[in-house]
Amino acid sequence: MSLYFNDEHEAFRQMVRRFVETEINPYVEAWEEQRIFPAHELFKKMGNLGLLGLSYAEEYGGGGVDYWYSVVFLEEIGRIHCAGVPMGIAVHTDMATPALAEFGSDELKQRFLAPAIAGDMVAALAVSEPDAGSDVAAIRTRAEADGDDYVINGAKMWITNGTQADFVTLLARTSGEHGFKGMSLIVVPTDRPGFGVSRKLEKLGNHSSDTAILSFDNVRVPKAYRIGEEGGGFRLQMKQFQRERLAGTLMSISGMERAIRMTINYGRERQAFGKPLIENQWIYFKIAELLTEVEALRQLAYHCVRVMVAGGDMTKEVSMAKLKAGRVAREVADTCLQFHGGMGYVEEYPMARYFRDARLLSIGAGADEIMLGIIAKCEGILPGR
Repeated sequence: MSLYFNDEHEAFRQMVRRFVETEINPYVEAWEEQRIFPAHELFKKMGNLGLLGLSYAEEYGGGGVDYWYSVVFLEEIGRIHCAGVPMGIAVHTDMATPALAEFGSDELKQRFLAPAIAGDMVAALAVSEPDAGSDVAAIRTRAEADGDDYVINGAKMWITNGTQADFVTLLARTSGEHGFKGMSLIVVPTDRPGFGVSRKLEKLGNHSSDTAILSFDNVRVPKAYRIGEEGGGFRLQMKQFQRERLAGTLMSISGMERAIRMTINYGRERQAFGKPLIENQWIYFKIAELLTEVEALRQLAYHCVRVMVAGGDMTKEVSMAKLKAGRVAREVADTCLQFHGGMGYVEEYPMARYFRDARLLSIGAGADEIMLGIIAKCEGILPGR
């Protein structure tokens, strides 16, 4: 650990861990049952502690610290006793705001980024659509120019924080071009006339995270709310996706470790055939193998951080990490539930929740198949690519 984290990082880790243990974990059961967590209330507490903009500029209320603090933060919120709450937090910090922080105008950052960092606004990312999930180039939501404004029409689906967001970072078409060209990233406040939450989606897992279908019916916003150049949105969003995939991987590692440690503890306490379950060689060998997979994944994720911090392109490596995270999470969930036996299958025990929550990792932020396609392209595997 000392290779990456100094004493200040570790002191910060303890602070975040205490916050998770006192301000989040005691309420997880209720939030899961309610199918939503109070984002405004929780984010304000986090904003007061400076947790929502660690690597963002100090002039907008950010911490201005190195990204390894964000690594610590993501690892620690990954220890939350569900996946829905950390996902909602990470959407706010690492998915809906990175492009705004890096490429937004000063006016835009003062109006939206600063309140997001303070916890006064909740952010969401609006890219996927009913007919365009992983195929981002197929999106159809349009932002038509009308004087100094854009008029937005369309729908977005699978939007985390969608029912609570004060603004969404929206990817929309601003020209008639097809494919990945002609898209722009635009900040859209959710109090604008014509914006609506069509419905909240009920999901297999991540119950405490509100996921919505959003509608845009002649929603008018100033062109000044565009992030970066017109037509450059696809490139900016692809860069933002890399941060999202890294954040998801880092959080998932902590979740996997928690499930494995829970299984070890259960195996020590559970007697079977006259001895603790954990003393069966197949079980402790398999757990040792899973711990090895998780550690290998952690080192790949840390390599991605090193590349990013150095200003390099981590597209291939973070696609590998995200792919591996989804695969390992599924194996951890299935194996650990199996070793819990009947207790793993009942909702009153936390393994069932982990099993449900972990499945999303191979789908969200680009499905496994998308990651494989990116890796193949980066490696030049296919002719003419």
